[in-house]
Amino acid sequence: MRPWVAAAVSLGIVGVTLPFVRDEIPGLDLNLAKLAFGKEEAPQGTVLREVTPSPLHQVDLGRIDVRGETATAPAFGGRTAELTVVPAYQRAANRVLREGAVAEGAIVMTDVKTGKVLVWANYSEEAPLRDLARESFAPAASIFKIVTGAGLIESGVKPNTRECYRGGKSRIDDGDLIRDEQRDKWCATASEAMGRSLNVVFARLANDHLEKDELESVAKRLGWDRPIPFDVPVENSRTSFPDEPNELAKAAAGFWHSTLSPFQGANLATTIANGGEMKQLRIVSRVFDDQGDIYLSPTEPFVLGRSINESTADAVRVMMESTVEGGTSFQTFHDHRHKPYLPNIRVAGKTGTLEGKGYLFTWWVGFAPADAPEVALSVLVANRGDWKVKGTGVASDMLRVYFADKGRKGVTDPTGTLSKKPRTE
Repeated sequence: MRPWVAAAVSLGIVGVTLPFVRDEIPGLDLNLAKLAFGKEEAPQGTVLREVTPSPLHQVDLGRIDVRGETATAPAFGGRTAELTVVPAYQRAANRVLREGAVAEGAIVMTDVKTGKVLVWANYSEEAPLRDLARESFAPAASIFKIVTGAGLIESGVKPNTRECYRGGKSRIDDGDLIRDEQRDKWCATASEAMGRSLNVVFARLANDHLEKDELESVAKRLGWDRPIPFDVPVENSRTSFPDEPNELAKAAAGFWHSTLSPFQGANLATTIANGGEMKQLRIVSRVFDDQGDIYLSPTEPFVLGRSINESTADAVRVMMESTVEGGTSFQTFHDHRHKPYLPNIRVAGKTGTLEGKGYLFTWWVGFAPADAPEVALSVLVANRGDWKVKGTGVASDMLRVYFADKGRKGVTDPTGTLSKKPRTE
């Protein structure tokens, strides 16, 4: 096992005050650049007028208004928060979720370079104002393979590491983890296992290369079991890893033992897209009331810290590209003639599917272009009974909306919500 390196870190957030937090994070390498979750020198938002409670108090992202050219949300005491959300993308996201007839769903899209949230969309058939994007009620499912993949790369596994296997499509029996040359009829690389979400391959590799503390370490560094600075409170994504080796291996493959919020899905994708540096995501650009402006957000992006080495992030990106190139997202990102909906745009992503709590949960987390990231995306779809759309289909539609809006050749808007003229920044 690699030695633990403890790092005491402070946690801050701009413009408003959160408790000063120090915690020990096993596995953090102090030689990694910019390792500082919440540096004390973090850029401060500008408070133009002192108010009580703080300017960002009770910003309600379940009530985002996109009827005009600027997205807003109500806040405490008649205040209004102007958001970084792009109304055209938000309207497209709302339409995709509504017409998809999902029971519950959420979409979070971010600008990779700035950390600005471009979409924060929610849909609930039972609770229309529920802000699912900041809740961690859904299992992480196979999205957790991104975390495990990072841990495996750190332990010496390569994207082209090959493993033969059997079984494990919808469950893993203990016997599946025992290698048997006579019965292990199929083989795949780690990249192919990520793209095709091969549970047994991930479970076996985790059993061989990762111990519980190492898996906990990489999960925490990538955002689980810790508060992540944001403009509104977000429920922690959680893990509870078992001690028994085979059960731990199954957890590493995404079989329960971890939850995920759509916010953290976007945070994870943005971190991998930024080469392992976690940028602070922001959604509020200013707060005002009938007396004028109260708060202005920082204008410069801020790196919270380095979660994984750039080389590790790059290897994980390579593995994630397999999902769209020939894995579980191939069908939704290509037409019936296998022609890509996003021509000449490489996409890095990961799907997740798990049934429980009365839902069929489906996820998609990723970013594009994979080789020069612009936008990161997290999609959760929770269906009951018959389903019309899954997370991977919603993700394909939303990336098409984004790149059609940017005028990328050959990309069309499947929602019909964009204007004819491409957006320019």
